[in-house]
This record gives sequence, structure tokens and C-alpha cells, in this order.
Amino acid sequence: MGDVAPFTGLGVRLQAAGHRVAVAAFEPFGDYVTGAGLEFRPLPGDPRENARSAENRRWEQGRGGAVGAVRLVRLLAKVLPDMNAGFLDAARQGTDLILLSQVSGLGGYDIARGLGIPSAGVYVAPVHPTGDFAPPVGVPSMGRFLNRRAGALLQGAGSAPFARAIARTQDALGRPRRGPGALLAEQAALGWPVLYGVSPVVIPRPADWRPGIRVCGYFWPPVPREWSPDPLLVDFLAADPPPVFVGFGSLAASQGEQLSGLVREAVRRAGVRAVVQAGWAGLHVVDDDVLSIGHVPHEWLFPRVAVVVHHAGAGTTGAALRAGVPQIPVPVAADQPFWADRVERLGVTPAAVGFRRLTAERLADALTAALRAPAYRERAAAVASRIALEDGAGCVVEAVDELRDRTVR
Repeated sequence: MGDVAPFTGLGVRLQAAGHRVAVAAFEPFGDYVTGAGLEFRPLPGDPRENARSAENRRWEQGRGGAVGAVRLVRLLAKVLPDMNAGFLDAARQGTDLILLSQVSGLGGYDIARGLGIPSAGVYVAPVHPTGDFAPPVGVPSMGRFLNRRAGALLQGAGSAPFARAIARTQDALGRPRRGPGALLAEQAALGWPVLYGVSPVVIPRPADWRPGIRVCGYFWPPVPREWSPDPLLVDFLAADPPPVFVGFGSLAASQGEQLSGLVREAVRRAGVRAVVQAGWAGLHVVDDDVLSIGHVPHEWLFPRVAVVVHHAGAGTTGAALRAGVPQIPVPVAADQPFWADRVERLGVTPAAVGFRRLTAERLADALTAALRAPAYRERAAAVASRIALEDGAGCVVEAVDELRDRTVR
């Protein structure tokens, strides 16, 4: 969901500015895209099947660090050829401009160049090397020199597993074969625009990034037009005290039963009421002070809870920051430890709890600390007030107009 939801919000803003917008995404997200009033162009594959695969379970068991990063790359390299083929078909259905996420950029940049269509990056996690922080793959900061070297290594040698899939796309377009490193060098030479959909409060723009890269602010997903909250949820939220939220998004898909038991015990230990979101893990907790729910827009729900416990995905982290409530990040893998570290630096959490270290006792202790100390809520409110002044989607609308004018001339 985190790879689709922000771009529906961006699409709604572009459409309001007079553009026709289509979102290319996996088939299961079709209703979500069209529910936002946008055109949907399906890509082959089902990420939910990938989440249940043995290969994905091995990746989740890596849970960050070098092992988790390698497993994630292998998993992505496996699905990339079909995704790129679907993306090429989608682009050929009448397209004047292509906005690429960091995943669709692994082939999408060549597709845009091969079809003669202007393009730009709209990324939601930092992929460009910098000394300010380590690459967001679950490794700690190593100092400015090593941070930048690690980022460059990840973009170079770390992209090698994608070379075959990218080559297939280049062949389909009749373009010369060039590896990821050469494509990145070309982007830098051209000043190819990349617009990051993350708040500069969370990631101030590094001074060592190349020209053409901007940190715009979050692309907020819209509340679906036909959506309305379940009255049972409305009543539960209205009762005192406000509940905490617990959800792990589309990760930990194979551990629903174990996590459900852990969450039930943690909530009892902390003596709190809780809203538990099923996610792809299928969390379901039955207890007097717990309400288990399916999909509910975070932008509606989070301002109504006392604390947000989440997997530290980029979009969920942003939604919790926007809501101005304390958080407890429980990072699983990939870029999630990076976002958990950002939340800690902002002072809106007593501590992140790594997924490998998650126990009912640790989660209960973190909940108690987040609720008892007013400083976390005060800092969360201060961060939210700064983020409220930003307009990430508006930044992209301006950039799209600039690209359009440049193309027309």
C-alpha cells in the first residue's frame, strides 16, 4: 500500500490542476486507485502472493541489515521483468509525462527515454548517496565518508541484480544496453528532476546531493470518496480513554497468529484500549478493550488515537507525524529502520522496538512510557504543526508545469 497510496494523493492534486492522471499499479490496488477518481492501468502480478511466498518469509527473517537488503534485492529482481513489461504497456496507452517511483524507475527511466516521453522521479525514500545518513537498508550511520561510499556502492554494485531486467526493457525498446550505474550517471549529467515526497522536517535536503533533487514534503493520500467509518469504530473511538493503534501494514504477513497473541498481552499489561488493524498479517485480537478492524484511512484514524504503533513504513510514519501523536515504531526490514531512527531523532517516541526484539513486555513498557510523559505528545504536536505548512504535491504540480512548458517549447 505504501507504494501506491502516496501517488493517489499526488494524482488527485495533479488532476485538480487540470491534468489527466493514470496510476499504473498491481491489479489488487485497482479499486483503491479508481476510488480516488483516477484512471487505473494494471501491472501483472499480485504482491499479496509475493508476501506469502517462502522467499518473502526468508527476507522478513533477515529483518534489516546486509542480509535483509540482499534478500529484498533478490525478491525485487524476480518480479521486475514482468513489472517493467506491464509498465511499458501502460506507458504506450497514451502518455505525455511519466512520474516514476523509485521502484518503477528501475526500467521506467529507459521506457520514458525510449518512448520520447518527459519524466521525473517522485520518490518516497532517499536513494541518492549522501554523507548525512547511511543508505536506508537497515544499516546504521557510519560517518560521512562511509555513508556516502555505502550509498554509491548500493547504487552501483548493489543494482547489479536488476541489470538483466533492465536489459530486457532496453531490448524491447531497441535501446543500447546500459547498466544501472550508467543510467544514474546520465540522470546526474542531465539534472534529471527527482522530487522527494517526504517532509524536510524529517529529512533536511543534504547539501551534497546533486542539482535537480528536491525534498518537497509528503504526498498525502486522499480519503476514498465513497468511504465512511463503521459506526462501531466511531463509538469505540469516542469512549474514554482514547485507544492506541497497532498495525504492521503489509509486512510480517506470515506471523499474524503470533503477533495477535503478543499484542493482546501487551495491551493487557499496559492497561490500554486498542484499535488493531489486520494488515496483510491478518492481525485479529479479541478482548474487551480491543477492536480489530480492516482497512481504515490512516489520515482519518490516527488523529483520533493516543499512540500509533506501526511498522515504520515511509507512508505510515508520515501519517503518524501528521497526526501529531506519539509513535512506537516496530521496524521489520528494508527502509523501516531508517524511518524509525528519524522518528527517534524527532523525539516523538520513547524508543523504537526492533521486530526481532519485540515482546509483549517491551511493547507494553513503550506504550506506558509514551502515554505517561507529556513531552512526546508536545513534540509530536510541534512536528505536526511544521509539516502542516508544507505542500509536497503542490511542489510536484509546479515541476510538472515546468516540464510541460519546456517540452512545448
